[in-house]
Amino acid sequence: MALDASVFSPPPWRVSLMAALPIGLCLLVMAVPAVGHGHALAYRTLYLLAFLAWVPVLIWLQRALWRAGWSPWKTVPLLLAVTYLMAVVNNVLGFLLPEAMGWSGAQPPRWPRVFFGVDDCWLALIAYCAANALVGHSHALKEAQSRQTQALLAARDAELRALRYQLNPHFLFNTLNGVSSLVAQARGEEARTMLARLGGFLRATLDRPSHEVSVAEELAMTETYLAIEQVRLGDRLRVEWDIGAGVLDASLPSLLLQPLVENAIRHGIARRSAAGRLSIALHARAGELQLRVVNDLAPDDEAQGGQTLGHANVRQRMAWLYPQRHAFAAGLEDGVYVVAIAIPFQRLDPRGDAA
Repeated sequence: MALDASVFSPPPWRVSLMAALPIGLCLLVMAVPAVGHGHALAYRTLYLLAFLAWVPVLIWLQRALWRAGWSPWKTVPLLLAVTYLMAVVNNVLGFLLPEAMGWSGAQPPRWPRVFFGVDDCWLALIAYCAANALVGHSHALKEAQSRQTQALLAARDAELRALRYQLNPHFLFNTLNGVSSLVAQARGEEARTMLARLGGFLRATLDRPSHEVSVAEELAMTETYLAIEQVRLGDRLRVEWDIGAGVLDASLPSLLLQPLVENAIRHGIARRSAAGRLSIALHARAGELQLRVVNDLAPDDEAQGGQTLGHANVRQRMAWLYPQRHAFAAGLEDGVYVVAIAIPFQRLDPRGDAA
């Protein structure tokens, strides 16, 4: 597969400079045997200093080529030529070193040989260009992964918000219809109470900044919803609560319970002429937060909505929030309809994040 120049992104200068450290250390180690051997140490020191001086130039050049979008097939030959010329300059400096240092007995430089014997200097500069390219490649991949992660998180956040705001229009229609009936019956105070509860419910639904809330908050929201339905259904709706110890500060997806309760009322309790029981249980067991919603069925009703919008909403949100770490089951059980959910038990810290 051909390399794409767009993959390479200029890393920060300090990172490119640090890429020169291993090669500089190698040159330093190579200079150690020259200690005490005449002028050899001076030459090694010269080449090390020359290498360090060329590094910023190579960093600037590679960054310019990456920004210009040069392909590796054009970049590599150019860098080979530039580093070769740098090595030649190093040779020139080496030829001039004896005269500059005033060494006695030094032979005059043989300038035609300045283009030969550049192996060590050239190899070090080439190695640095390769190291800097690898650093740039790694930096670009990390940036791409970071952008991809941010995009996935943004998509996840948007999906969760869309699912959370997916209020059932039947609920709004029934509530407003109930308010209209109360007004027609001259029960203005009850109508105002119902509207105030509806407003509070909608405000709390839209204002929640986090996808996860405490069980206590979710129960308060559900109680507000049930109070609205209680006005509409009256004694036909009988609610039973079974909340286990130590679960109120546990983390729960926002508006997870309300769609299940709404589904139970719409497809079960509201279709009954007699009173119906709605049971809501929450317990912590074996490292899981277990939720169970049970409702009576209408007479001769053998099914309850199947894969309803409320169930599909909850399934999707749990798949986003707890991939491979949740359970969802719904169906008839001993003449009643049961929805059972299990998610990891996590306590909510004061900042609103699951701990």
